[in-house]
Amino acid sequence: MKGILQWVHRAFAALDWPLLALLVIMAMVGMTTMHSAVGSTDWRFADQMRNFVVAFLVMWAVAFLKPRFIMRTAPYFYVFGVAMLLGVMFFGETSKGATRWLDLGFVRIQPSEMMKIAVPLMLAWYFHRHAGNAMRIRDFVVAAVLLLIPAGLIIDQPDLGTALLVLASGFCVIYFGGLSFKLLLPVVVAVVLALGTLVVYEDQICQPDVDWVVLHDYQKYRVCVLLNPGTDPLGKGFHTIQSMIAVGSGGVYGKGYMQGTQSHLDFIPERTTDFIFAVFAEEFGLYGGIMLLILYALLILRGLAITVRAHSQFGRLLAGAMSMMMFVYVFVNIGMVTGVLPVVGVPLPFMSYGGTALMTLGIASGLLMSISSHHPHPD
Repeated sequence: MKGILQWVHRAFAALDWPLLALLVIMAMVGMTTMHSAVGSTDWRFADQMRNFVVAFLVMWAVAFLKPRFIMRTAPYFYVFGVAMLLGVMFFGETSKGATRWLDLGFVRIQPSEMMKIAVPLMLAWYFHRHAGNAMRIRDFVVAAVLLLIPAGLIIDQPDLGTALLVLASGFCVIYFGGLSFKLLLPVVVAVVLALGTLVVYEDQICQPDVDWVVLHDYQKYRVCVLLNPGTDPLGKGFHTIQSMIAVGSGGVYGKGYMQGTQSHLDFIPERTTDFIFAVFAEEFGLYGGIMLLILYALLILRGLAITVRAHSQFGRLLAGAMSMMMFVYVFVNIGMVTGVLPVVGVPLPFMSYGGTALMTLGIASGLLMSISSHHPHPD
């Protein structure tokens, strides 16, 4: 009996209760919105409920792991993930023009998803190993190579949305690891000039015969449609136009739960996945959208609080990367739904339908809890 009580105590001690409370609220909001978004496809509601249960169990299991054990397994996890990406390149299955899946016989996986966790894990391990030394440019070059290898393989599939999240989480680790802003200044200037050129010379560079070299044609088309959705209102611009109409029609107070016309009359494409925020905004309006953003802000701030209190360099870098990954999820998804960013297929955390994305978020939350609940260890 005493052993059982000790196990129960350890099980609950592994949880970060403020973070858990926010996750439970997010799950309730997500399932409520999903119930309205699924319409006649009730099976998706049941599937999403199962996905949440599995994600929370995975989160709890990861929270049990000690940060020291997680750090030791980081290189193996990274190498395994890269090997899986190479397997996709040579033996992957193609669906809807993208080669992203690998059939292992007993299960079909999407290796790019695991790299959202594996890359920041690897980079946090790398910088922890060099924590006692003065960081040199060569160290950051090695870190950049570790980041760009999986990101390049994911872009080649092509999967720009996942590659963006991998790059963002990895970059956060490199920046938190001590990268000087002076080294970033040329990159920032180049990005600003590129965006300015794109806006000013949109008519010329968006012509069909202009090759953007670094992007596939469909990715180029997405950017051009973002600048002017009216150029293809019934094609690539349809998603953006209809989602913006839904968000705007919600007004300040919203139309009411399950009263959204854009979603229930099937005008919003992918309303259970990438564009579920349009469903939420139409039904709950501006006030509802602000409250949802506050919830996300509290979730991210809790992650950053865990980052500050982490007991090791590895814990600080990993917790910071997981927190910022959630921020990028929210920023990119809401940006593309409101027409600020191009459509890149990034789900809204704890809202969009999908087991793989929820599993990734569950692991990320579990890592945050592990870092929060375990005491320092001698290196």
